[in-house]
Amino acid sequence: MIDKRITIDPSICHGKPCIRGLRYPVENVLEWLASGMSIEEILADYEDLERADILAVLDYAARLAQVKRVDRLVS
Repeated sequence: MIDKRITIDPSICHGKPCIRGLRYPVENVLEWLASGMSIEEILADYEDLERADILAVLDYAARLAQVKRVDRLVS
């Protein structure tokens, strides 16, 4: 699902993962979803985004969350 929709380019948004080379960082889309925005609301507000972009963001985040083990950091 990620295919070419999530891009990383050092010259765009300081190299953060973005949607299709546009200036929509993955983290922003995740924050919108976490705040309660629906996919339809995001698409209405940002007309150059597509439903497949939002699904690619969720797939990307799910892959990042797949870890074998989490160690607690001691501060």
